Amino acid sequence: MPALSPPPSPSLSERILVVVNRDPMDAPHRQRNDALLAVGVGVLSLLLGLYSDPALRPDALGWALLLGAVLTVAFRRRNPVRAFLAMVAFVFPYHALDNAHSAAIPMSMIVLYTVASTGRPLRTLAFGAMALTIMIATVTTLNRHNGIELLRTSGWNIAVLFCGVDVRVYRQYVASLKARAEKEAEQRVTDERMRIARDLHDLLAHSITLIGVQTSVASHILTVDPDRLDRATIAKALDGIAETCRTARGELRTTLEVLRADGAGGVSEPLPDLAALPGLVKASSAELDLRSEGLAMAPATEAAAYRIVQESLTNAVRHAGAGARVRVSVYGEGETLQVRIVDDGKAPGGTSGSGYGIIGMRERARSVGGLLTAGPRQDGGFEVRAELPLNERRLPE
Repeated sequence: MPALSPPPSPSLSERILVVVNRDPMDAPHRQRNDALLAVGVGVLSLLLGLYSDPALRPDALGWALLLGAVLTVAFRRRNPVRAFLAMVAFVFPYHALDNAHSAAIPMSMIVLYTVASTGRPLRTLAFGAMALTIMIATVTTLNRHNGIELLRTSGWNIAVLFCGVDVRVYRQYVASLKARAEKEAEQRVTDERMRIARDLHDLLAHSITLIGVQTSVASHILTVDPDRLDRATIAKALDGIAETCRTARGELRTTLEVLRADGAGGVSEPLPDLAALPGLVKASSAELDLRSEGLAMAPATEAAAYRIVQESLTNAVRHAGAGARVRVSVYGEGETLQVRIVDDGKAPGGTSGSGYGIIGMRERARSVGGLLTAGPRQDGGFEVRAELPLNERRLPE
């Protein structure tokens, strides 16, 4: 078996999109990355402070305040609001002492962006605007020149706030798309499980019911009058059991092949069609009126009609008994395929059921855009009637 080649590594643009779409609070290695980011921001702020106007170069207290502001970057994702308040507490006196204002911009933008991208938009904007307004007003009161300078640089901070809010809204939109896709995938899995359950129910219930009836016939002959053994009837019943087993085994194998198919290879006969109805009806000793010549219909419609007839025959034998007379009619009428199964009433030996068979038949009819009704007849017996479109379509939910 050849070794599997490793999947291609994502490109740089794909990695950037992953980082942008990901919730920063759930990102891996948050503490390590924030610590490295704080080191980088510290180096940048140091350079901005050293190469600024010598008159504005920070003194020892200014460097200490700048270092405290840089440290807020290291725990910005543990609690963004507290990190923001701590940053303001360090940056406010730093600006008030008329230090290099550009040196405090990097950490301010990063912490502001974190607050905006992790909190609710209105609260973030109100909180950020209030903090900036108080800081600018206070600095302006102490030194008008410093206040104007701080107001000039605060425009970048406001832009970062709006950028963070926009990224948060975008991430929420991406998360909603992912949630919707996951929900649709779960629904498809559920629908597929229901389809498999219907297929197995129709197949196994029909075969087991026929085997039970034929076994009852053989047992009746052996029990009622063993001295006058009707070997031909017993042999016929046993042959019917063997034929039903072979048919069930073939249909079960086909169903399993459909489930195991991966798209690389096709299945020869994945769906039953109306051509298989005569053999199905003959095995149940029912009468068939099949008029489907010249009808062009979707394969799913033929499969639905076949399964409805199969389940109806199973119910007729189970509930009405082996001696009940069953008539199956399948014919075209306009743009629909009419399927009608009628039995003449409950005979000795019938049993009651769970009712899942009728539910399954209704689901099958609806899966191709058709309708199905089932219920007792006024003159006795039971009737199942289905109207299936010749061309498969979906009905609105």
